[in-house]
Parts: sequence; C-alpha cells; structure tokens
Amino acid sequence: MLPALAAALATELRRRADQEQDLMRRAQAEPTPQRRHDIAACRHANTEALKTIVRNHGWPTTDQVGDPASTAALMILLHASDLDFQLVCRDLIAEAVLEGRCSAVHLAYIADHCAVEQGQPQFYGTRVSPETLRPYPIRQPQTLDERRHDVGLKPLAEQTKALRLVAGTRSCSVGPRECGGA
Repeated sequence: MLPALAAALATELRRRADQEQDLMRRAQAEPTPQRRHDIAACRHANTEALKTIVRNHGWPTTDQVGDPASTAALMILLHASDLDFQLVCRDLIAEAVLEGRCSAVHLAYIADHCAVEQGQPQFYGTRVSPETLRPYPIRQPQTLDERRHDVGLKPLAEQTKALRLVAGTRSCSVGPRECGGA
C-alpha cells in the first residue's frame, strides 16, 4: 500500500471512530431518540466505509495504517450490525495476527464478539453484559487468564474492576480502549 493511501485510510478510520465516540458521549450525557438515531446512522455509515476499505485493501493492519487506526477499524467492526462481515474480518484479522501484522488483542475482541453473537461461549472473556458487567459464558474458564495473558490482556478480575470504576461514572461501552487492550 502506498504511504499516502495508508495515511489517508488511517485518518479516515480514526475520524470515523472518534465521531462515533463523540456521539456516544453526547448520548450518555443526554439520551434522546435523536441521539440514538444519530449513533445508528453513524454506525451504518462507518460499517459501509469499512466494508469498502476491506474489499479494496484487506483488513487495515497495524503495519499498514498504524495501531491507532487499526484499533479504530476494530471499534467500527465491533459496532457493525453485520455478523457475516464481522466473521469475514475475524478471519482476516486471525491471518494478520499469525503474520505479525495485527495485535492479538484485536483477534481476541472480534473472536469473542462473534462467538457471543452466535450464542457460543467466548474464549477470552472480553464481552460482558452491560447490565451486570459480568462476562458472557466463557469456554474453559479455568485457563481464561492464561489465554488472556498470551494475547496481551489483563486478568479478568482486573478488567472487571476497571469496568466497574468506569461504570460508576457513566454507562460503559466495552472495547479494547476501555479494557486495557490495544
């Protein structure tokens, strides 16, 4: 990928993720039907933009667009309402992780997201119930913290404590930025 194209994609991904985060903060401060509509419209537009990027250039890996933009792409993907697209990207991210081009934390988040959305137990414990802040069911919980360590995540107890601190001041949206990953 040409450096100018990589820089443009990085800027676009960060801008889109930042815009959604800004809309989320506003909605948390003052929830209204219009703000919920704005978030949904933003997520839809972000998903379509990410689909175009992935179709034309593959998954935006850290070595191509930098860690902040690759993380922004993950945040957009996690908020997409298209499980088939998420599954395709999960596989692209897995390949990039094996090649050393993307953070293993990114794979943990999207793999867990896809598992939970498919009604299966998650593997890394990154998805929690927004009501209870407890993780959705976990496959092989006895070795969870070892798996989390292997991909660069903090132990689940530390993540849960951090989430509860954040949730004490505002509603919590779980993602790599909030949970000590990426």
